[in-house]
Amino acid sequence: MSIASSLFATAASLVVAAATIPAAQAQSAPAKSIVLVHGGFVDGSGWEGVYKILKKDGYKVSIVQNPTTSLADDVAVTKRAIAAAEGDVVLVGHSYGGVVITEAGTDPKVAGLVYITAFAPDKGESVSSLIANPPAGAPVPPILPPQDGFLFLDKAKFAASFAADVKPDLAAFMADSQVPWGVNALTGAVTEPAWKSKPSWYLVATDDKMIPVEAQRMMAKRTGAKTIDQAGSHAVYVSQPAAVAAVIAQAANGVAEKKK
Repeated sequence: MSIASSLFATAASLVVAAATIPAAQAQSAPAKSIVLVHGGFVDGSGWEGVYKILKKDGYKVSIVQNPTTSLADDVAVTKRAIAAAEGDVVLVGHSYGGVVITEAGTDPKVAGLVYITAFAPDKGESVSSLIANPPAGAPVPPILPPQDGFLFLDKAKFAASFAADVKPDLAAFMADSQVPWGVNALTGAVTEPAWKSKPSWYLVATDDKMIPVEAQRMMAKRTGAKTIDQAGSHAVYVSQPAAVAAVIAQAANGVAEKKK
C-alpha cells in the first residue's frame, strides 16, 4: 500500500470512529427531557420547585397545563408537550396525572414513566373505578358534590387532606385557587397502559390522605415500578421537591441503563 493510500485509510478510520463514539455515548446518556403532568384540583404551578432543581441539573423541562376536563383532552395536551420535547422523554404524573401518563406514555418518544403518589390504572380502569371500593379505615378525600359536572375539595379540609406538610399560607392559596376537576376526567378509562411496555418508577407518599398508601403500593407493584418511599402529604411534589426531583433524575438515568 502506498503512503498516500495508507494515510487515506487511517483518516477514513478516524472519521468512522468519530462518528461512532458519539452515537454509542448517546445510547447510554440519561434522558434529558422531562415532561411534568399535574393532577386534579391544581395546575402546573405546583411543579415550580421540582422544575427549578431539574433545570439547574441540566434537564430540559416542560410543564403540562391540562384542562382536567376529560382524559382524552388531557392526553391530547400532554402528547403535544411530548412532541415538542427534545429527544427521549421521561413522563412524570402526580395523582390523576398518573392516569394521563399511563394513557399518553405509549408515545414512542417516552422512555420511562414516573408516578408521584399517583393513580396507575390497568386497561379499562379509571380514577372512578380505582376509588370505588376503598379499604376499611382509609381516609376519605373531602370531595364536594359535583357542580355543573366539576368537582372541588372542601376548602376548610383541603390542607389536612391534600397538603398537610405544605406551608400554611401556600396550602391556603392552593385551596382557594383550585382548578375544577371534570367528572369526565375521573371516569376516563385507560385503553393501553404504557407501564406494560415502559420502565416505571413510583414515589409512595407515606403520609398521603388522598390516595391510601396501600393502594399506592398495590399499583406500584403491579406496574413493576422501582418504588421509593417518601414521608410527605399528597402534595409531596410541592413540599419535598428535592426528593421528587431525585426520583425523576433516577428515572432519567435508569432509562439509559435499560437501553444498554
